[in-house]
Amino acid sequence: MVRITREGGFRGSTENRDRIPVMRTGLPSVPPDATAWTWVGHASYVLRMGGACVLIDPVWSDKIVGTPPRLTPPGVAWSELPTVDAVLISHDHYDHLDWPTLRRLPRSTPILAGKGLGRWFRRRGFDAVTELDWWESAEVAGLRFDFTPTHHWSRRGLFDTCATLWGGWVITGPDGTRTYHAGDSGYGERFAEVGRRYPGIDVAMMPIGAYEPRWFMRNLHMNPEEAITALDDLGARRLATMHWGTFVLTREPVDEPLRLIRKEWAAAGKDPDDLWALAVGETRVD
Repeated sequence: MVRITREGGFRGSTENRDRIPVMRTGLPSVPPDATAWTWVGHASYVLRMGGACVLIDPVWSDKIVGTPPRLTPPGVAWSELPTVDAVLISHDHYDHLDWPTLRRLPRSTPILAGKGLGRWFRRRGFDAVTELDWWESAEVAGLRFDFTPTHHWSRRGLFDTCATLWGGWVITGPDGTRTYHAGDSGYGERFAEVGRRYPGIDVAMMPIGAYEPRWFMRNLHMNPEEAITALDDLGARRLATMHWGTFVLTREPVDEPLRLIRKEWAAAGKDPDDLWALAVGETRVD
């Protein structure tokens, strides 16, 4: 705590927030045999695959516990969403599990989450909740969802540290298309293990922000360079960015993750077209 106080805490300035790209043009139509990724902001994605609509770590709230208001609006208006076929939750931190958003959903909406979180949802009326351990899978709406380990932790209150499981998601469509959402994670060996078990990941939604000060955040959050290394460990081709530009959680400048991911991607000699440095609200279709 002394070092944290001496260095001025964790949160940085909101200067340069106008450099965070926003493209709120709605959800484009998607053919049934195509897959679409739309970045809502932070770790929230709308994934449309195999004719199904999946929300991942949905946070539409203007503010979450313990943070200033969001820097950018949700990239998709809630009213624009099609019927939601499934919701994936990576872990219980407030910037990934947001009750004001989830309460908007019908209580019959299928929820998939890590072990220990089922009770939280059932107490709030959801009746189609699936809890998964690492490496377990479930099928919903014609898609397969595998819960995979990451380097992170969980806590929602004062006395429940690591009482529920955290992780990422491998999502496989009926045609074998495979995508990945890392949830929240530091860098480590688990990405290579996911890559070995689930070859052929095409697009990986990877966190690139909330990484400073490095001495404290290294084990919890990847920086852009580590996100690229993790992508290579996964054996994935394309990186779709997330976990930046929405909430001021840590000390780096709010626009730095975007600048660094572009710089590190070029330095690694990778195809520019394979870096999906999405604007808030932007959709890519494949």
